[in-house]
Amino acid sequence: MSEKVYVPPLKIQGIKTKLVPLIKQSVVMQANSVWIEPFMGSGVVGFNVEPHLAIFADTNPHIIEFYRQIKSGKITAGVVRNFLEREGKLLAQGDEAYYYTVRTRFNNENDPLDFLFLNRACFNGMIRFNKNYDFNVPYGHKPQRFAKAYVTKIVNQVAHVERLLKTHSWEFLCQPFETTIAMAGKNDFLYCDPPYIGRHVDYYDSWNEQSELTLHDALVKSGAKFMLSTWDHNDYRKNEYLATIWSDCQKITQEHFYHVGAKETNRNPVIEALLTNYTVKGKQNVQLKEYTLSEYQYMA
Repeated sequence: MSEKVYVPPLKIQGIKTKLVPLIKQSVVMQANSVWIEPFMGSGVVGFNVEPHLAIFADTNPHIIEFYRQIKSGKITAGVVRNFLEREGKLLAQGDEAYYYTVRTRFNNENDPLDFLFLNRACFNGMIRFNKNYDFNVPYGHKPQRFAKAYVTKIVNQVAHVERLLKTHSWEFLCQPFETTIAMAGKNDFLYCDPPYIGRHVDYYDSWNEQSELTLHDALVKSGAKFMLSTWDHNDYRKNEYLATIWSDCQKITQEHFYHVGAKETNRNPVIEALLTNYTVKGKQNVQLKEYTLSEYQYMA
């Protein structure tokens, strides 16, 4: 595993780029273990851990199809360069109107390249869909977004994934997290980065307390080692579910700053938690069952 953190071509709110070093240091896997991500999202963690065997799954079909097409060779670094250079010129000429033209085209045709374009041209690099599963993030108001250097940056990110797929055995599956977790053997490793309950939800599907309970029970039932990314607390409140649903886990924390939010004042640091069903050597693990609900304070 290299020390450099590689950023994937698709950006997603809550991306774990800055947490990758801590996660890599805390993973416990054997050479023949399968790395399994039921919530692939950006894929930044698995792409940097670089397991030989991996299953990346998500309920968002557009993420999965994008990487399937890289794996099949339909999408290449060269294809991406040509596409973004062409579409970038049209955006520079048409500005907002052209962005919404592409958004409508994507919602009708679901082309993975249009998905990449929207992800990089929309407001704050968000991925969000409405109840009809149409991409509905507004324009980022940067008509010169796809300058030569920026296109090259994205092209290099795609090229890196291409290289990984040539030397690693990775599958990309569109399916519910329960189905993915059920595929794990006791020798495999499950890394979960679900929507954060009580914070950022509805990236593609909704998430609630029952979802959190179902996830916990599925992970325990699998018998495999698992790690879950979630939030511990911020300046206003704490994650109440750590003391209830996840009280049987170990916890490692690290501060993380999120850049999602229309106003800068809404972009605040949060303490991230890595929850595991094993003890990580050299880390100060906390037994979550030591906490009680009376310790948590809520924002009025």
